[in-house]
Amino acid sequence: FEKSEPGVVRVNVQRNESPDANGGVGSGFVFDKLGHIITNAHVVNDAKKVIVTFLDGRSYNAEIIGADEYTDIAVIKVNADLSLLQPLLLGDSSNLKVGEQIAAIGNPFGLSGSMTSGIISQLGRLLPTDNQYSIPDVIQTDAAINPGNSGGPLLNMMGGVVGINTAIQSATGEFTGVGFAIPSQTVAKIVPTLIENGEYKHPWIGVSGRDIDPDLARVLEVTDAIGFLIVTVVEDSPASKAGLIGSEKTIEVEGVNYPIGGDIILAVDGIEVRQIDDILIHLQRAKSIGDEMVLEVLRDNRTTNITIILQERP
Repeated sequence: FEKSEPGVVRVNVQRNESPDANGGVGSGFVFDKLGHIITNAHVVNDAKKVIVTFLDGRSYNAEIIGADEYTDIAVIKVNADLSLLQPLLLGDSSNLKVGEQIAAIGNPFGLSGSMTSGIISQLGRLLPTDNQYSIPDVIQTDAAINPGNSGGPLLNMMGGVVGINTAIQSATGEFTGVGFAIPSQTVAKIVPTLIENGEYKHPWIGVSGRDIDPDLARVLEVTDAIGFLIVTVVEDSPASKAGLIGSEKTIEVEGVNYPIGGDIILAVDGIEVRQIDDILIHLQRAKSIGDEMVLEVLRDNRTTNITIILQERP
């Protein structure tokens, strides 16, 4: 905590022209000596003014450099005294294990410099958002994350940032045992591009469908309830150009309609696909626009490999 606290900041946001308006409070952490600070995109979304306050109480107006709502990451920048800019070290979230101890530092309910601790309770979660795309590969933790913690660091026991605290699963809006963080692996991929270009363009396949459960597996007459059935292929998408096929008809079994006839994705680049999460996590971790991706597809009871070229997500 002592090592990390000086690099954690409070982020106050004003969302309209009134200087008395309180648009909310979040957290952030120093990324480099140039004054770049990482926080959540939803913390600074639609902000008219962003004010960053350091541990010693000194405050600075911040400029929004770039934001990516699809991973809920934003970069802001302050022209602060160099002595205040104490960057936190990015850890490697790919090495995290369920049960590992972690700690969160932030400003819950505006209470600056608060630390909570817990464990990694699961990895590779898919976090729904207000836009049509979910955030893949998210860390689940039982460390208390409350309003105001958003954008603060999730730390391993060596003080390395392994995630950005971003959301809670709660009916009340307050912590009830499940919190989520964007992994540092995603931060390391997205942030340099946000600093350089102000935005990050995500790769895209262009399919929708459903995971294969036991009932659908029985209808499709496949042995195992794993894989992802393509129901719709978006026109002019990478999937369409590669010749992937969606379900063209449905069949009713015991009063339930099931899609049939579409390709079933079994693997991407040799990685088994049990459900759509596996595809999205691989795209997030390893792929960029213009990359090739090899899909192992089950079609007409025969397995074939199809190579697609990833395009920018619309």
